[in-house]
Amino acid sequence: MGGLWAHPNDASVRHDTPEYWTQLAKTAERGLLDAIFLADVIGVYDVYGNSPDTAIRTAAQAPTLDPFPVVPLMAAVTEHIGFGVTVTLTYERPYLLARRFSTLDHLTRGRMAWNIVTGILDSGAKGAGQGGLTDHDQRYVAAEEFLDVVYALWEGSWADDALVRDRQTRTYTRPDRVRRISHHGAHYDLDAIHLVHPSPQRTPFLFQAGASAAGRGFAGGHAEAVFINGHTKRLAAETVRDIRRHAVEKGRRSDDVKIFLGATIIVAPTDAEANDKHAEYQRWVDDRGSLALLSGWSGIDLSRYDPDEPIQHVEGNAMRSLIESITIRSPDRRWTVRDLVSFGQVGGRGAFIVGSPATVADELQAWVEEADIDGFNLTRVVVPESLEAVVDFLVPELQSRGAFKTQYAPGPLRQKIFGHPRLPARHPAASYRLGDAPEARAAE
Repeated sequence: MGGLWAHPNDASVRHDTPEYWTQLAKTAERGLLDAIFLADVIGVYDVYGNSPDTAIRTAAQAPTLDPFPVVPLMAAVTEHIGFGVTVTLTYERPYLLARRFSTLDHLTRGRMAWNIVTGILDSGAKGAGQGGLTDHDQRYVAAEEFLDVVYALWEGSWADDALVRDRQTRTYTRPDRVRRISHHGAHYDLDAIHLVHPSPQRTPFLFQAGASAAGRGFAGGHAEAVFINGHTKRLAAETVRDIRRHAVEKGRRSDDVKIFLGATIIVAPTDAEANDKHAEYQRWVDDRGSLALLSGWSGIDLSRYDPDEPIQHVEGNAMRSLIESITIRSPDRRWTVRDLVSFGQVGGRGAFIVGSPATVADELQAWVEEADIDGFNLTRVVVPESLEAVVDFLVPELQSRGAFKTQYAPGPLRQKIFGHPRLPARHPAASYRLGDAPEARAAE
C-alpha cells in the first residue's frame, strides 16, 4: 500500500543507507526467515493519469535502488538468510547476468536467489532503449531462451573438478574441464566461457512471480519457488493446482515447486492491540500512491474509474494475473477502485491477517491446509516494527505448534529448502551439465 513510508515509525525513508539494510537482515535472520525478497522494478509507474507525478510524489517504488549492491551489506552481518533479487531479464544480457549471480553466490556462500520477471512497465522498456514493452506472452518465449543460455553457462561451462589451484604444477584450472558455450538463437547470441568457476549452488535458487497462464507454464518448467496472490483460499488453491500440474507435465515432481502466498500480517500481543495497530496504519495509507502501483501492475489507468465503478476485464500487457483474479476468476463479486485501495482483506491481493499470535497462526495454518501453499511472502507494512512483531510474537507461537523451524538447516539456500545444494537431475538446467565428476551430479 502506498503512503506507509510517512508513518513516524517507518524507517524506509532511510533505504539509501547501509544501516537500513543491515538491520533488516539481522532482524529477519533472528526470526529464522528463509530469505529477503528484493522486489525490484525497472521503470517509473506512469500509467495512473498517464503521468509519473503521482508515483514520484507518493514514493510508489520511486526512487528505487539497484538491489544487487545491497546484498553484500546484508550478507556481511548474517550467516544463513537468503537473498532473492528481482531481475527483469528482458533488459539483461545472459553472459553478464550469469557472472553477477555467480559472484554473489560465492561471496554469500550460496545464499543467492533470482526472482525471474519479464517486465511490466512501458517506461522501463523505453528507459532500456526499447520502443516499448513487448507482447506479454512473447516476453516469456524470450525468457525460455534466456534461461537456456544462463543454464548452459552456470551448469555446463565448468566441471566441478576444473578448479585445482595447484601451486606445485602452477595449474589454477584444468583447461580440458572448461567448455565454451555456443548459442545462436532467435533472441540471444553467445560464444563464450563462463567467467566464474562453479559457485556453491551453480544456478541460483529460482523464484518466479508471474501467475498469468504463460507465467504459470513458465513457473512449472523452471521455478523452485513461486510467489502468488489470491484474496480467497479457493483462488489461491486453483493457482497452486495449476502450477503443480505444469511442473508434472514438464517432467518434474509437484513438490519440486514451493509456493508462497503474499500475506500482510499485523500482529500484536492481543487481538485488540492488533486491531488498534491496523487502524493506526490505515490512517497513513495514501490511496493515490496505491492506485499508481495498481495501475502500473495492471496496465490499466485507474484514474479513469469512479471510486465505486466496477473494474472491467481488459487483456493488458502488464501483470495479467492481477486483473484476471478480480474479474474472470471472481465472477461472484464486482470489484471497484474503492475495494482495491482498501487496507484490509477486501483490498488485499493475498492473505490479510490481523490479530494476536494465536489468531494469526490459526489463519496461516488454515491457508496452508486449504490452499496447499508452502509458506508466505510477507508484505512490507511499517519497517522495522511490523517485521519485529512477526519475529517476536508470531514466530514463537508457530514454533510452539511445531509449524516453524527452530534453527536453520546447514548449507546453501537450496539445501536449506530442498535438502541438496544443486538443482536435481529432472530440472531442465541439468541437461547442460559437464559431468564425469561425482560431485557434479545433483541429488534426486
